[in-house]
Amino acid sequence: MKKLNERKCIPCEGGLEPLDLEECKLLLNKLDDGWKLNEDAKSIEKTFTRKNHYEITSLMNLVIHISHTEDHHPEITLGYNSVCVKYFTYAIDGLSENDFICAAKVDKIISI
Repeated sequence: MKKLNERKCIPCEGGLEPLDLEECKLLLNKLDDGWKLNEDAKSIEKTFTRKNHYEITSLMNLVIHISHTEDHHPEITLGYNSVCVKYFTYAIDGLSENDFICAAKVDKIISI
């Protein structure tokens, strides 16, 4: 089976059940440290920090590039030297495999 960061998101327009807590925990363990599952298991998020605004906006642009190529878009909160990336699937009001695929791609590109 391919690693999460090697997979491609599949369009989700609803009609599927969100991942349950156990599935979320299994997939969360495949991500780099720092990703957190929210209390109701409907989203995952990670905050990244860099030295300054320029570096953090560059990182944010990498996340935006991933969201564009995967057609799966996170909620992004930008600060001076930090950015919080939050994934969840609106169409199913919870988490899908797409959220973990994108998070893994973010981890991979950020670690380069």
